[in-house]
Amino acid sequence: FGSGGSLVEVYKDRALGLPPLTTTLARRMMEGTKVYEALHGVRGRDPVDLAALETLVVRFSHLVVDQPRIKEIEINPLLASPEGLLALDARVILYAEGEARTQPAIRPYPRAYVGAFEMRNGETVEIRPIRPEDETLLVDFHDGLSEETVYLRYADTISLGRRVAHERLSRLAFIDYDREMALVALKDGEIQGVGRLTYDGHDAQADAPSGTGTFALVVRDTAQGQGLGTELLKRLVAVGEAERLAEIHGDILRENDAMQKVAERLGFTLAPAESGETVRASRPLTPRE
Repeated sequence: FGSGGSLVEVYKDRALGLPPLTTTLARRMMEGTKVYEALHGVRGRDPVDLAALETLVVRFSHLVVDQPRIKEIEINPLLASPEGLLALDARVILYAEGEARTQPAIRPYPRAYVGAFEMRNGETVEIRPIRPEDETLLVDFHDGLSEETVYLRYADTISLGRRVAHERLSRLAFIDYDREMALVALKDGEIQGVGRLTYDGHDAQADAPSGTGTFALVVRDTAQGQGLGTELLKRLVAVGEAERLAEIHGDILRENDAMQKVAERLGFTLAPAESGETVRASRPLTPRE
């Protein structure tokens, strides 16, 4: 992304991003150029619709990922004005039949794990993999957790300030889907629950299942008792099977009877952990072919 036109190689005002992009990553890439300042409007000119430009960049990156036959593609120039965005010229080169194709360095957003779930109270939530832009939603989510819920999740009374620190939440929201999976349940734009599966010793290229997954989940107090925790764990099991993990496990506080019952209903075996304060819930997985 950068200054276009016939002098693009002269100005060299550009920034690079790896597809697929999110709105957050697209904005950061745009901010890395000099032309970005001009897009805000200079010398009395009206600003460009940056949100629309951001969306265009994201969709362009998704096009690259969704169409594996694309070898090279560029839009140059893209006319960006207060009246709208218009591609004045574009070029696409496709891979030849049988030609070796490169793979994205970043795994595309795993849309296969997106789905709806109806809770016991009849309300429906969307469960999907987390995105970097969910960071602000995580702040509100943690603000709605009681001290008891926080303790049962973290085995400690972690302050809200520590839990919502930008450095921490940005790392939890911007993940490598090849190394972990985090599912969020949303209703009316608010996160109702989060389930996370972190891989250890996993080799995605191995012929046989490999490695383990450690699960953890927490549900907003107002959404507890509606079957959401069970559904999140069930879906984490399905993720582990699809990713060809050999086992999934997690540590649960001894006093967290509700979570232990959920694990047992889903086929987990409970055993005392070394610490004595927790029990280890574990379950072998049958990989999907």
